[in-house]
Amino acid sequence: MAVQSDSGGKDDVKTQFVTREGTYRLMTLSEYSRPNRVGYTSGAGSTHVRVSLVSLPPAPPGGAPSSDGPCSDDRICFNHGKELYVYVYRGVKKAADLTKPVDKKMYKGTNPTCHDFNTVTITPESVSLIIGFSTGQIQLIDPIKKELSKLYNEERLIDKTRVTCIKWVPGSSNLFVSAHASGQLYVYNEELTCAAAPPHYQLFKQGDGYSIHTCRTKSTRNPLYRWVIGAEGSCINEFAFSPCGTNLAVVSQDGFLRVFHYDTMDLIGRARSYFGGFLCVCWSPDGKYVVVGGEDDLVTVWSFSERRVVARGQGHRSWVSVVAFDPYVVSFTEPEHEVEEDKKSESVQCYRLGSVSQDTQLCLWDLTEDVLRPPVRARASAHLSPNSQNFSPNGIPGNKAPVKCAKTNKIGHKHAELSGNATGEPSGAKPVAKAKSNNVSTLNISVGKAKEETSGSLGVNFTQRLAGFSFGERRSDHRRNFSLTKPAEKSSTNTVALRGKSVTSDSFDPLKLIGTPSCPRFDECPVLEPLICKKIAHERLTALLFRAEYLITACADGCVNTWARPAKTQNGDSRSRRSDRIDLVD
Repeated sequence: MAVQSDSGGKDDVKTQFVTREGTYRLMTLSEYSRPNRVGYTSGAGSTHVRVSLVSLPPAPPGGAPSSDGPCSDDRICFNHGKELYVYVYRGVKKAADLTKPVDKKMYKGTNPTCHDFNTVTITPESVSLIIGFSTGQIQLIDPIKKELSKLYNEERLIDKTRVTCIKWVPGSSNLFVSAHASGQLYVYNEELTCAAAPPHYQLFKQGDGYSIHTCRTKSTRNPLYRWVIGAEGSCINEFAFSPCGTNLAVVSQDGFLRVFHYDTMDLIGRARSYFGGFLCVCWSPDGKYVVVGGEDDLVTVWSFSERRVVARGQGHRSWVSVVAFDPYVVSFTEPEHEVEEDKKSESVQCYRLGSVSQDTQLCLWDLTEDVLRPPVRARASAHLSPNSQNFSPNGIPGNKAPVKCAKTNKIGHKHAELSGNATGEPSGAKPVAKAKSNNVSTLNISVGKAKEETSGSLGVNFTQRLAGFSFGERRSDHRRNFSLTKPAEKSSTNTVALRGKSVTSDSFDPLKLIGTPSCPRFDECPVLEPLICKKIAHERLTALLFRAEYLITACADGCVNTWARPAKTQNGDSRSRRSDRIDLVD
């Protein structure tokens, strides 16, 4: 299908677009923003406008009926500048009432940057909302009861940098995780307090390009754990838990996607951006794929089972800020013949993916089986690169691909039980000397033209040529070498203890990953075109959420828009897709 794209005129903002399932329409009466908002003014946008949405459970029988009717069970939270708002979200059936926010907060000296509702402890009269700020503090509130208010990292003793992403641990009533621009990720227990002095850490576990620490205190205090991920000072831009809650995907400014087993803290896979940092990440509803977007203007699809990049999407003209799967538009088929046990669950034929970007455009993508699972012969060249021989299929030196993500959700840190090593030496870490010897022996068996491709100068030139390959004319704004961090020349014991043993090894060099399953060359990977690509805002788009009846977008000027899905067809296709979606996630 030919892509529907816009020429990009400044005032050519679309209010509807057409896909194979019908027409999506902007609901102008369902626009949420700060009260008394003036019209669009160029340059008045905020960098971090995020949206959180939660559905309250139904009230018990006999309770007082809500004046807003059955559509008032949703609460929407968004931030703009120094302000944070929580409204009753009425969906597409009723107009938004901006005069009566559920809660409104204005902060001095700091800006809210991210937030998340707790769906485990939620009741019809209460919901916990965790908020991260630009100066590193974290606040816990209840916007409905307004009785709860706790502060974490209040004196900025734990971390002074911006909170880039914050989320509750799936299935947990009291654990949440916050990521910071310092490249560190912290695990908090909302029931515990923070120490009155800067915490002292001891090494708990380390691996290739990461290390994990615990606080050295007599009594248990926050943070419970500190994850130090990637190159030193490399910002963690976002993280996402898998639908089963077992795995954690983290994207950083150093251009890496890293996928961890959350409980065992093992690195089980990774991918590298074409150039620049990865900015956003999401999981497919069945947990089989991880999709990332970033400063290379691409949408990259990584297979969890194969531990490799299987496709890239090219359609945006600027940095991709949000990627999200639409679990309500999925094609299914029932297997007609008996298949092997491990193939029974592979019934999904097409995934719908959405992405928004700083180019103010919304792209929708269809990820089909012929792209995600091409014939073996078509993808054989991706594994024949000389550099790829230094790595296992999951892109990690010396590691084997672990088993598939289980459908169970055993949440809660069992780290002390799973480690079983009092010295803090990780069981899965490989000695640096051994990794180097493997690299040398692998390089020695390269023959012919393959030996020439492994030379350093040719690798750099080839990467630079790929970086400018058909991605538009605006290359100077990307600072393409911004995130190509090099291993530290001066190795110190502090750096090794902080970032893990393998940071200074060749396996962390981004150029070594070119041509491997973690970062295949451009001609070794299928390139997708978007189903639609429409300009839907004046300012940079910063949020994208999919729901059964609508989808939500937000842009940097603080405007949150609702798009109504196509009307249901008479044969009930939409209804059957939604019921299948619930079975898929559960």
